[in-house]
Amino acid sequence: MTSKPPHAAPLGRVRIGVSACLLGHEVRFDGGHKRDCLLIDTFSPFVEWVPVCPEVELGMGVPREPVRLEQAADGLRLVASQSTRDWTLPMRRFAARRVHALKALELSGYVLKQDSPSCGMERVRVYVHAGDRSRPRREGRGLFAHALIAANPLLPVEEEGRLWSPRVREGFVAKILAYHRLRGFFAGRWSRAGLVAFHTSHRFTLRAHSPRGARRLDRLIAQAKEFSRPELRARYETEFMGTVSTPTTIRRHADVLAQIVGLFRARVDASSRAELFGLIGEYRRGQVPLTAPITRIRHQVLLHRLSDLEGQTYLEPDPEAWPLPSRV
Repeated sequence: MTSKPPHAAPLGRVRIGVSACLLGHEVRFDGGHKRDCLLIDTFSPFVEWVPVCPEVELGMGVPREPVRLEQAADGLRLVASQSTRDWTLPMRRFAARRVHALKALELSGYVLKQDSPSCGMERVRVYVHAGDRSRPRREGRGLFAHALIAANPLLPVEEEGRLWSPRVREGFVAKILAYHRLRGFFAGRWSRAGLVAFHTSHRFTLRAHSPRGARRLDRLIAQAKEFSRPELRARYETEFMGTVSTPTTIRRHADVLAQIVGLFRARVDASSRAELFGLIGEYRRGQVPLTAPITRIRHQVLLHRLSDLEGQTYLEPDPEAWPLPSRV
């Protein structure tokens, strides 16, 4: 199947922001790097990286005194660990400028360095003074990461350590591709009719992530004329990304696959349908990967020219670049 719905722009090369040290740039406080081979090998063939090191770009230099997050009465402070120089205000000002500049690059995702007082997304060490001792708590977020996420609440963001989990990695890829398509759709001159077509092409993808979220989006589309264009866009973007951010499960995938095969009735012979249902059962039991039933279903859609299923992102997210997920 090679056709794409006329309203869907080709994905092309996806632009992803990344902590520069993860690509092997020698920007760490000690002059080293944290090159992540899995990240590079998995994503580099498909993405254009936008490397950022907030500490170096701020002018802290290489090598430099390490910094850490400290809890103060007025909030988190970014402080040099030995000299106690306070970098909080300079970092916040820099982060606001840099995040604004990154918006113009139309990023479709971002990978942050875990545990970094600048870039860590979650559970960064925060030092709390207790008498003459400091004890860290895993409860902080890096100052640059905070600014990035606050300014881009829908942008898919992950830390490199979590991406070693196949489930997290594939969920991140799914969010990147969904956000890239969503942003591409609204970047052009869009209409309510075009939004209906965009939504229709994602109906099975949305159901695989969250049937409840898919139903909320169905209702929003049905009521589209009740909202102004800016309000409709804002509501749809928020609900869409909230839905695709819900992790898929084997059960939901199997249910969606069965729904699709159910639509084959009277158009695909009974023996072929029975074979597909059997393959879905094997997937449900963990005997074959998700690609097995999807590939066979795509073949039937092409063979029988089932136009109402052509262009479904669930069946063909982007065969020219990104591979279909092999796991849930």
